[in-house]
Amino acid sequence: MIVLQASDRIFKAPHIHHWIPIQCPNFTLTSTYTSQKHPLLTNFTHAKRHHKMASLALTTPLNIRFRPLCTPKPRLPISLRLSPCPKPPTNNSHRPTLFLLPRRKLLTTTTSASTSPAPPGAQPVWQGAAMKPLLATIAAGVILWFIPAPGGVSRIAWQLLSIFLATIIGIISQPLPLGAVALLGLGACVLTKTLTFAAAFSAFGDPIPWLIALAFFFARGFIKTGLGNRIAYQFVSLYGSSSLGLGYSLVLSEALLAPAIPSVSARAGGIFLPLVKSLCAACGSNVGDGTERRLGAWLMLTCFQTSVISSSMFLTAMAANPLAANLTASTIGMQIGWVDWAKAAIVPGLVSLIVVPFVLYVIYPPTVKSSPDAPKLAREKLAAMGPMSKNEIIMAGTLLLTVGLWVLGGMVGVDSVSAAILGLSVLLITGVVTWKECLAESVAWDTLTWFAALIAMAEYLNKYGLISWFSQTVVKFVGGLGLSWQLSFGILVALYFYSHYLFASGAAHIGAMFTAFLSVATAMGTPPYLGACVLSFVSNLMGGLTHYGIGSAPVFYGAGYVPLATWWGYGFIISILNLLIWLGIGGLWWKAIGLC
Repeated sequence: MIVLQASDRIFKAPHIHHWIPIQCPNFTLTSTYTSQKHPLLTNFTHAKRHHKMASLALTTPLNIRFRPLCTPKPRLPISLRLSPCPKPPTNNSHRPTLFLLPRRKLLTTTTSASTSPAPPGAQPVWQGAAMKPLLATIAAGVILWFIPAPGGVSRIAWQLLSIFLATIIGIISQPLPLGAVALLGLGACVLTKTLTFAAAFSAFGDPIPWLIALAFFFARGFIKTGLGNRIAYQFVSLYGSSSLGLGYSLVLSEALLAPAIPSVSARAGGIFLPLVKSLCAACGSNVGDGTERRLGAWLMLTCFQTSVISSSMFLTAMAANPLAANLTASTIGMQIGWVDWAKAAIVPGLVSLIVVPFVLYVIYPPTVKSSPDAPKLAREKLAAMGPMSKNEIIMAGTLLLTVGLWVLGGMVGVDSVSAAILGLSVLLITGVVTWKECLAESVAWDTLTWFAALIAMAEYLNKYGLISWFSQTVVKFVGGLGLSWQLSFGILVALYFYSHYLFASGAAHIGAMFTAFLSVATAMGTPPYLGACVLSFVSNLMGGLTHYGIGSAPVFYGAGYVPLATWWGYGFIISILNLLIWLGIGGLWWKAIGLC
């Protein structure tokens, strides 16, 4: 053993990359550094790997503390010995690895930049609200609060409107997460005595927000087991030999998964984006090398635009759809059930799913028209996955059970929430999903919070008479135009649709405008149930306008294949196409089934 005497200095051996100031204490320390070969180290070779290491073992009991090098403190004399040490880190980051050796137990800890002390004078990172959006949100609410209420509007209704609109602005600008913004809005209602505590939090007892939260937990198991990927790969292996066929296989796969996964963000980010990116790479279409248009740009835009269509086709295909159904019940006293929604949307939805990819293929075509590697890649992925696992089988059976009860529940007396609870119970009992995973599903709890908050405030705006006043005001204006209810409703739909440029959330848009526009449409002579269905459908379709309007937008846009101006331009073109299909072909279908 070679012993070096040290007094109160900080040592740095040749070819060693870090200084470590050490004070005395209660552990035996080995401080290990990756190093170049050094004469002092030639006799110390790792028994298995033959890596050259410099190891400083302090045999005096130690208390370890890192200090800034500019302020060294006197230290007690210590003895140092060179000894072999465990295998060094394989990376080239030159970070020291500390092996803390208590008298009878080995504990290994690796230091990193994140655990190092902050440099002197460094400012802590602000983790609170974004102050500019927060101040703008508060200012908007305060200004509206002190504006005199119009004639026919009670003061308490005007106060609730100011808090409600401030909450919507906060949800759009997001100084805090959506749930936190909504909670602040409810707190403002209670503090100002605009609502009682029971009224402000009444919607947390509503089954609709809980249905969405339960569906998020259900989706966790669907993605976790790999069943979603298996279904997507199967369709690609069958229909992906050409670029157009590949696009349609992905579109059909996403549409089939839509009823089971209520989060369009989860479908897009958790299942289809990884698949689409791997398929693009297999076809030589990559970001940043000029090959984006080979396949990736068209495929990303197609998958995004059709995701908003599939979200509009089923009640459980998007998190905010039940909000529209709930507001329909509170506004016109009519329920939109799962079957009713699917029946009304199936024909225009299928037409859009067929037409939109082809139109994009014509006006924004991929330069590679065929993709012979796609089926092979999908088959390789399926082969690598092997046969269905036990959890996949359980997940598939639970999926069929739950969707079956959503479809046939009315016949057997089981509502949608009960069906979702039953499905989740099966997953929890079998271990496909654990309760810890449910607790970690922060999006579910966040959605539950803001969803319930918007429902409560919207319901009391209606109870306080504000919605009826707004409806009467708009009726007088639109009615003065002398148009039929069909043209008047068309104007209302267009206003509702393109105002989505101002919203980053479909739920925020529905919560702010759905009830008012439905009330106006009904007053103008539009069949109430028809008006509710159309506004519910376009509440999804309008998400295709921008790169932030719906949960799937930032997922696909963030892949980097499509420039922003192109994204917005084709979003506007496809929006016109969707409106023509849904109001034209959809109108004929709705008349055929007696909806109007």
